[in-house]
Amino acid sequence: MMKMFDVYPLQNVSVVRAEGSWVWDSEGNKYLDMYGGHAVISIGHTHPEYVKALTEQLGRIGFYSNSVVIERQQRLAEKLGRLSGKESNRLFLVNSGAEANENAIKLASFATGRRKVVAFSASFHGRTSLAVAATANRSIVAPVNETDNVVFSEFNDGAALERLFAEQGGEIACVIIEAIQGVGGIKVADAGFLRLIRTLCDRYGAVMIADEVQCGCGRSGRYYATDWAGVQADIYTMAKGIGNGFPVGAISVGSRFEARYGMLGTTFGGSYLACAAMEAVADVMEREGLVAHAGAMGDYLTGELKKLSGLSEVRGRGLMIGIELPFEMAEFKRRLLTEEHIFVGAAGKNVIRLLPALNITREHADRFLTSFSKLLTSYCR
Repeated sequence: MMKMFDVYPLQNVSVVRAEGSWVWDSEGNKYLDMYGGHAVISIGHTHPEYVKALTEQLGRIGFYSNSVVIERQQRLAEKLGRLSGKESNRLFLVNSGAEANENAIKLASFATGRRKVVAFSASFHGRTSLAVAATANRSIVAPVNETDNVVFSEFNDGAALERLFAEQGGEIACVIIEAIQGVGGIKVADAGFLRLIRTLCDRYGAVMIADEVQCGCGRSGRYYATDWAGVQADIYTMAKGIGNGFPVGAISVGSRFEARYGMLGTTFGGSYLACAAMEAVADVMEREGLVAHAGAMGDYLTGELKKLSGLSEVRGRGLMIGIELPFEMAEFKRRLLTEEHIFVGAAGKNVIRLLPALNITREHADRFLTSFSKLLTSYCR
């Protein structure tokens, strides 16, 4: 009998139904979802408008290749341009965050004629060839992915980055950065550091790529977390929250790049169903003001968490929050799930990651805070 290739440490819960910020297991137990499946659920599980859009589109046509005009793609591009404030950019659609980063790096190399990619300590950009090569976790980089074309610098260390550009600037095609590192522990890039990247890229003719796969789509309280620094990246990569569970990815491409036939390509990216999912997410976000709501709810959650004693640090922006515990959190996280019926994420050995839907309510937040505080107290006696 064929079994699953065992690469995931699984929580012993079989989720069979979901609605809003709640999920139910096969035994009928109800859980508060404060993780959204790695920041994927942006407008809530099974949002009625989302379900309707996908169902109606599937009833007409689910797929045809990018060899024909797909009107939903242009409509989506206009909506994402308006929502993100990057209306002069152009959109290329793929299927995942790793693919988005692969294509962004490839485009940067095409544009500059260079090979070198600058990434940062604790970065995570995906698991495919170039994306994983630019990921700081060497344990997931296979020998075939290893390349001298990726150079790592220290996150938030401006002096180190300036030295690197002084030594290799003429070879650098691009710098790729998460304005808020997710897997790396919810570490926020300093505004000055992001501005320095922009300055150095301009000075040396390199491309600035903002990896907004996890921190984008309004999660930080701005559409792109990079926007907090007041800089414009050349390319923004997106996935996760822009599809609310449908597997999608995208790059928002600035005006410096010229397109040509065959430069990039995809079979499934930008399908009718994918566009229906992304359009529904964009419509709900715009109508319900979810970017501003994420910022306000994030401020509330972070403020209340910082009042609790026994925590090493609370950091992040909007609804991308890292709670650093002074002890290893595996058992704490397990008890949140089994005793308090709350899903949270992890980063490393002692950081809890909160990545809930952007439309969580004050009641959801208070339910989490009550349970979290109760469990924390039992550890700090």
